[in-house]
Amino acid sequence: MLLNFTKRQLVVLPVVLSVVALVLVAKWGNATKIGGQGPAEPFRIAGNFYYVGATDVAAFLITGPEGHVVLDGGYPTTARLIMASIAKLGFDIKDVKVLVNSEPHPDHGGGLAVLQQASGAELWASEASADSLASGGDDPDVVLPLRALTWIGVFGYPPPRVDHRFKDGDTIRVGPIVLTAHVTAGHTRGCTSWSFPVRDGDRMLNVVSACDLGVLATSRYPEQAADRARSIRVLRGLPADIWVTCHARWWGRYRKFVASTTAKNPVDPFIDPEGYRAYLDAAEAELRQGRVH
Repeated sequence: MLLNFTKRQLVVLPVVLSVVALVLVAKWGNATKIGGQGPAEPFRIAGNFYYVGATDVAAFLITGPEGHVVLDGGYPTTARLIMASIAKLGFDIKDVKVLVNSEPHPDHGGGLAVLQQASGAELWASEASADSLASGGDDPDVVLPLRALTWIGVFGYPPPRVDHRFKDGDTIRVGPIVLTAHVTAGHTRGCTSWSFPVRDGDRMLNVVSACDLGVLATSRYPEQAADRARSIRVLRGLPADIWVTCHARWWGRYRKFVASTTAKNPVDPFIDPEGYRAYLDAAEAELRQGRVH
């Protein structure tokens, strides 16, 4: 069949094809990117609390006799590193009963659907994070050009199934594991920090997983400064013997791991209340200075 194109169509057609090609290439890149991440040696931090993340994008395993909890999911393509780390530690991904999350950006929420499919675990999310996670990363506070790229699949990730929504101060229990959710908004509206106890021999240690307190230039909302100030106050009020964040470099994963291999008690290098206070001091300084990333 002979196709007849007008001059206008002949001009528009290459543009349309170029846009389609760019979208397809970007989708492929998004599906294969690992954000500069590589495998990291998994290790016990203390008691039933383990590191199972990549070189910088963090993920954690909390084990218990009635099932395990995984905190944060990495990218879709780094979720396999998390599963490999869980297996290397001698645990089964199918024994993970609950997934929780710090925030819904692709480097922390992107792999949740992969982990959920492998484990069958239920995902708990804050009210504000739940919609973003369930939509594959769409966030109404992200600037429009970038948000539009999520809509067409350039950014974003496979959407996990959000099974439960929690509010600030709620607790999640899996047998003897008890995690308390603290909605510490600012980085995103639903950014969640977690606190829970871990036993090391005859001492009970308080663990805090602090959500990112920085602000991205591409994600802003009117109450953001007030939310950050409140979040810093909340985190200052939490007792923290051991503290971690969603990026391993911020809390010194490698340095503390290396120190633990020669320490008399391998847990001691992870006990770092001074580092926790310094993390909050730095966040407060950024807030005063109006710094964005």
